This record gives sequence, C-alpha cells and structure tokens, in this order.
Amino acid sequence: MKRKVFDLSGWTRADSHVQTVTHLPGYVIVDFRAGPVSRPLDLLSFGRVFRLLDTGYRWLRVHPHGAGEGVMGHALTVQLNAQGVPIQLYIDIHGGEGVTESGLPWHDDLYLDVLGQVDPLSWKVTGVEYIDQDELQEAFETGLVSAGQVEASYAEADRVRAALLAGVFQPLQVARDYLGQQTRP
Repeated sequence: MKRKVFDLSGWTRADSHVQTVTHLPGYVIVDFRAGPVSRPLDLLSFGRVFRLLDTGYRWLRVHPHGAGEGVMGHALTVQLNAQGVPIQLYIDIHGGEGVTESGLPWHDDLYLDVLGQVDPLSWKVTGVEYIDQDELQEAFETGLVSAGQVEASYAEADRVRAALLAGVFQPLQVARDYLGQQTRP
C-alpha cells in the first residue's frame, strides 16, 4: 500500500488556487478551488471524455475520519466545474486512514477506485464503474498488498457501489450539505 495525503496545494496544473480544510464530526473536508489552470485535466470514463480540472473548477474531498490505521474504508472526491455543477464522483478505496499533524487527511491507498456518474441537477448517481484494477493486480503480484486486501478492496468497492446507486452514500450527503452551507447568505 502507499500512503497518500490529500493535499492539492502543490499541484502544478493550477497556477493559483485556494485550499481550505474543515473538520466536521466524523469527516475532514478539503475544498480545493483552482484559479487559472495551465494544463486542464481530461479523463475518459463512462465511454466519454470529461474535463475534470480547468480554471474555476473545484474538488471537494469528503474524508470519513475516525476508523484509523488498518481499517478498510473509502473517501469521496466530488469534482465540480466552474459553475459548481458536479462532473464526477471519485471514491478511493483504502486500508486505513487518519489526519496529519497539519490537519490534512491521509489514507493507505488500495489502488482500486470507484467512479460515480451523477445527474447534474438531482445529484442522483446514474452509473458506477471501477478503475485501476490493473494497479491493484500489480500491487498484489509485487507483494504490496495481500490476497485478503484484494478481496477486501473489491468488497468495499461493492458496498460503495450499492450505496451510490441506492442514493444512501453518506459522504455524498455530507458534500451536498457542505456545498449548500457555502452558498447560504
């Protein structure tokens, strides 16, 4: 596994940005807003190319917190365009999590990720796909993760998929509540 800290402040694609960290009961939210972007980011998913980063785009990381090291879990990143419309949901599957001394969330990445396609008006999840299965397989073959971790990764991804499609994925509701509070006077 590789430990990742969710901190986009050094991201060279964005010439400037604002990144804030908010601690809520059970969650850490990292809100990254890109200023001018020198290199937009596009990704092929759900059979088409999506622009995930450009000038004015926002990435909102909703990181459930409290389970700790060695506990299977997940963390959500909502990718929004410059108008605040959700483009895609990106869920990291991990084998443990925590918060750094500086307050940023970290997780022990298990390589497998879940993408959610979302209706821009209702925020209803209309499609789900898994990505980076090849990275998980390579990590297994090189001894970075065990067979049990591979199995647990897919089980966690299946739970996330079911919750997304049923409309009961709690981190998504936390994101919507947070974004709603940001637009209130």
